[in-house]
Amino acid sequence: MNQSTQPLATTRAQLLERLAQTESFDLAIVGGGATGLGVAVDAAARGFKVLLLESLDFAKGTSSRATKLVHGGVRYLAQGNISLVREALHERTTLLHNAPHLAQPLAFVMPSYKLLDTPFYGIGLKMYDALAGKAGLGSTEFLSSAKTVKYLPTVQQKGLKGGVKYWDGQFDDARLALALARTAAAKGALLINYCPAEKLIYENDQIAGLICRDAESGRNFTVRAKCVVNATGPWVDLFRQQDAEAQGKPVKPMVAPSQGVHVVVDREFLPTDHALLIPKTADGRVLFAVPWLGKVILGTTDTPRHDLAREPLPFPEELDFILGEAGKYLNRQPTLADVRSMWVGLRPLVKPQDDDGENTKKISREHTVMASKTGLVTVTGGKWTTYRAMSEDVLAECFQIGRLPSRPAGVTVNLPLVGAPAEAAVTHSMNQSQGLHSYGTDAAAVAALPGAQNWLMDGLSEAMVRFAARFEYARTVEDMLARRSRLLFLDARKAAEIAPRVAAILTEELGQDVYLNDFLALTRQYLPAQG
Repeated sequence: MNQSTQPLATTRAQLLERLAQTESFDLAIVGGGATGLGVAVDAAARGFKVLLLESLDFAKGTSSRATKLVHGGVRYLAQGNISLVREALHERTTLLHNAPHLAQPLAFVMPSYKLLDTPFYGIGLKMYDALAGKAGLGSTEFLSSAKTVKYLPTVQQKGLKGGVKYWDGQFDDARLALALARTAAAKGALLINYCPAEKLIYENDQIAGLICRDAESGRNFTVRAKCVVNATGPWVDLFRQQDAEAQGKPVKPMVAPSQGVHVVVDREFLPTDHALLIPKTADGRVLFAVPWLGKVILGTTDTPRHDLAREPLPFPEELDFILGEAGKYLNRQPTLADVRSMWVGLRPLVKPQDDDGENTKKISREHTVMASKTGLVTVTGGKWTTYRAMSEDVLAECFQIGRLPSRPAGVTVNLPLVGAPAEAAVTHSMNQSQGLHSYGTDAAAVAALPGAQNWLMDGLSEAMVRFAARFEYARTVEDMLARRSRLLFLDARKAAEIAPRVAAILTEELGQDVYLNDFLALTRQYLPAQG
């Protein structure tokens, strides 16, 4: 597939016509985030007839709001969860191999301000290396204070005793989600965004499909499927509740949403290709400063939420925490005026049965797959790094309950995603600004479109907007500037400035309202209120 030179077009009218004409699917997946898209790729690669429905845009929710790290989970090692770390390290390698244009190794430096910190954390990270084995990305190093400053030029030097350097990975989450969607489509799956599943349908008290609605036209479709997977992340309990009502019984929520806030500042705060990690801040949290696409991401928080907002906002105390803690470890204190963008992701943390959902730092990051008596398969929890393993577990459950005939796993271990070049061909860094290189082998197809030489700004051309409309399911200005390009997540003011020009191109391509005013209003939510 990565050898293909012609991308698969995604004309919406054709997608909806195919939906209307298909009598039955093997698998209908509700939710177009990391988990749902991963299941679609795996099931389609095994030869099943697959439908995936997303109520908004692919990766619109949690899956575009990660800390951009492909990691084994150093803090899970500290918690003694060896099996979770081992699985994640294995999946980290698989992801880096299958999408080298979107996921690459990243070196982290942990500065030490206490004499015992370097050996204490260093020994733990040597264990991390040992668990990774041949899948390791580089050896952990004990650093002098001078070497620490070399790697982190703007680190706070007062009291610095040394540091530890170790390796993990980073990625572009929303573009990886798009690569999964397009890979699934290339394998025969039907994927439709802006098409919410409205209602589950039953025959003889067993789930038999669903009713969905094209959000653009209002047209309803009745979909029959042998198996229905609820992969809606923090929102899984909404469908579980509907399923429980069909059974005439209550259901206990399984998700305790927690929000993680991320703040983006200019690269001058950390002008290096190394990430900064503080393993234990004043309140015991982890703090990251991660170089990404020409900017620096600061984060994150872990705050319980009891609502399921589509665009959650940071609490003022969360912003204060991130900026204040960053100021302790950088030689310049970032302020609200330095914030170029900020975003919030809702984590679908799986509740222990006796938990009230208040202490999210202790709730499991592992995923849970379960089937109801009606046959609805629900998956939630987990993290981006392990999306592929989660997909295998979901299909195993579909086989276990007899909804699908069993077919061998492992088909996605060595399945390059759309755009993946040979690893040797990857010459750019994830810390560079976005550009044509982020399209991998699709770069030539982008360059062949009208407007390839018309750069709307550094890293975004008119041709990229046209490519997004024709081949990447983009329907709105937000789709383009939040997820096909990551500009909203990098610099909300610049995104607002360029939005009218993007809207004009999209309108020409799609012949419909592309919601420019809605996007301009959204950009204001990605900037802190000042004064």
